[in-house]
Amino acid sequence: NAGAEIKVATKFGRNGEVFPDKYSESALRNCIEASCKRLQVDSLDLLQLHCIPTEELRKGQVFNWLRKAKDEGLIKNFGASVESVEEGLICLEQEGLTSLQVIFNIFRQRLVKELFPQAQNKGVGIIVRLPLASGLLAGKFTKSTTFQENDHRNYNRDGAAFNVGETFAGLPFEKGVELADQINSEFLPEGVGMAQLALRWILDHEAVTTIIPGASSPKQAKANAEASALPELSTTLHQDLADFYQQKVKDFIRGPY
Repeated sequence: NAGAEIKVATKFGRNGEVFPDKYSESALRNCIEASCKRLQVDSLDLLQLHCIPTEELRKGQVFNWLRKAKDEGLIKNFGASVESVEEGLICLEQEGLTSLQVIFNIFRQRLVKELFPQAQNKGVGIIVRLPLASGLLAGKFTKSTTFQENDHRNYNRDGAAFNVGETFAGLPFEKGVELADQINSEFLPEGVGMAQLALRWILDHEAVTTIIPGASSPKQAKANAEASALPELSTTLHQDLADFYQQKVKDFIRGPY
């Protein structure tokens, strides 16, 4: 809807000035003010903590700073982007939390039972990142596919730079290609593309508010958006994909989860 109001969301907490252990209220305020200036807005609709260390989340001080920033009108809402169920549950204990941004896709289904019900009970929205598992669930890679040197799918495929779960959903690349091929051959409804299946599967979960899908062209962006207009997947297909995860996928997932 081109006439819909645009909401401005951004993140804080991962740049070298504060990560991993130099967080402060002044640093947070400086970030907010700089973001508002760059984005040309008076306040941010949503500020998310950007995968800050678990211990910082557990201490909770950063949430006091966020609540103060909200009271002062610098931000309208705050949330957290997290790496694991544990971190998500820690954040859900915080008063005023609006959203959790999580890694969630057909290859990472643990959150369905271990985090989503708790988020719904708290009225906290779920923003999904990596819905296509770094492209695996678009179904276009082969085991011989290569990536540019500066692409995290090259340099972080085994977690050398950051959490391995952020790349290919934590799966070894070759195994991920193999599993994606199985989905393509065994579970794809007629007339639905792989990426659209992956996105529709996510949207069928009541706890999910929105998805952040990547796109390298206007055509891909349009196809991604069209997934929201597709009918819900059948109960049988959902069960088949849940069984597929339990039997074929979960034991190969690496990294915090």
